[in-house]
Amino acid sequence: MDPVGVTAAPETGPSPAWQNKCPWGTPKHAAISCSLADVMSEQLAKELQLEEEVVAFPEVVIVAEGPFITGENTDTSSDLMLAQMLQMEFDREYDAQLRREEKKFNGDSKVSISFENYRKMHPYEDSDSSEDEVDWQDTRHDPYRADKPTTTPKKGFIGKGKEITTKHDEVVCGRKNTARMENFGPDFQVGDGIGMDLKLSNQVFNALKQHAYSEERRSARLHEKKEHSTAVKAVDPKTRLLLYKMINAGILETITGCISTGKESVVFHAYGGKMDDKAVPPECALKVFKTTLNEFKNRDKYIKDDYRFKDRFSKLNPRKVIRMWAEKEMHNLTRMQKAGIPCPQVVMLKKHILVMSFIGQDQVPAPKLKEVKLSSEDMKKAYYQILHMMQQLYKECSLVHADLSEYNMLWHEEKVWLIDVSQSVEPTHPHGLEFLFRDCRNVSQFFLKGGVSEALNERELFNAVSSLNIAADNEADFLAEIEALEKTNEDHVQKHGKKSLFSSDGDPPIIYDE
Repeated sequence: MDPVGVTAAPETGPSPAWQNKCPWGTPKHAAISCSLADVMSEQLAKELQLEEEVVAFPEVVIVAEGPFITGENTDTSSDLMLAQMLQMEFDREYDAQLRREEKKFNGDSKVSISFENYRKMHPYEDSDSSEDEVDWQDTRHDPYRADKPTTTPKKGFIGKGKEITTKHDEVVCGRKNTARMENFGPDFQVGDGIGMDLKLSNQVFNALKQHAYSEERRSARLHEKKEHSTAVKAVDPKTRLLLYKMINAGILETITGCISTGKESVVFHAYGGKMDDKAVPPECALKVFKTTLNEFKNRDKYIKDDYRFKDRFSKLNPRKVIRMWAEKEMHNLTRMQKAGIPCPQVVMLKKHILVMSFIGQDQVPAPKLKEVKLSSEDMKKAYYQILHMMQQLYKECSLVHADLSEYNMLWHEEKVWLIDVSQSVEPTHPHGLEFLFRDCRNVSQFFLKGGVSEALNERELFNAVSSLNIAADNEADFLAEIEALEKTNEDHVQKHGKKSLFSSDGDPPIIYDE
């Protein structure tokens, strides 16, 4: 008998009669005989085991053989190599057993769990690349990477359902919030996160997100405000080009900055240069009329009824009306300068930019009468100066300021200077006497509050300036007399024409430069 209990069948000769007799009948397929070497073959055992696993778990994908499986060219002389081979085989057997347990645990349930994190061998570990080679673009093993692949299980569970990790997990949400900060605007500096594992809570992330959006909207508002202020302050590209031409021509040396901003214009300070036909003051004031038309919609009454511009007003577009407004102030200042009234001296007019002498010294403008604190003697002196200038303006220049107040009078070199006469009209204007009465009211109220007891009231001041001697007991009757006089002047204009309204010192008709 064979020692291991296996007897080899003879290769030739008939079988004994007792072997052919079987109580269960003749077997359909005779048993295939094999040698002892085949039975003890390790390769045959592996193939049989793989066949059993495929039959039992057909949906499980068997991991391909790794580089450490023995073969013809495998070097097995090293103990380290043999240990790695055995460890690899053990890991494969462990993973196969883990898949069987996973299949058994899940069964036919629609919601399944995964033991993927407990596997000993992962797909990326089977790479053929050398361990010494470093891929600097590979960030899979970066411990501070926000989207680490091993942070959350693929199926969303850990263990056998006892500890559940959802999208609301603190660590997972913290890292995702850190990665989402890259979506903020470029002006919001968030850093690159190198050297730290940031986990921002939802509260902190939402606060930063709201702050980033607020800063983005604020930046947009500031940019829009800056662009809007460029137009409001009249320094648009066309205006800048005109200023550059003045500097290049030598009329101005340099423009230092803005002095004041009003409803209709902006005033800049500049150092004067030289001109061939006219002397330029050392310090100049540039009055730039705003190119926006909003401020002129309710101010056309000062120019459309002026006989010097009446015929041309309806023929011009609104932008040319602004240039006409600057032209009007130039002619009014010229009249005042001829009469000896303290006012800025006109240097030149270029479209909507009026160059004048600067009332002040060393870039410091003279203070307005509203801002300066005068003694009682200086206040009385200023009052009589203004009274005399109003009479000169009315009688010699044939003008009414129409906006005279403590805000349009400067105190410089111990005397009062008149500015801002672009809206000034002649007394023959349909509303000229009304404008004069309004100026008298402003002047009278200011000096009476300033302690000048000799100051006349508005009706007395009106008669002193105009010499009309309107007698009325109250302001309503006084204004009624003024309206009656204006109606008479209007009828006179319609009857005799505009030439009869020219004064001896008046300006001839002005040819507008297109």
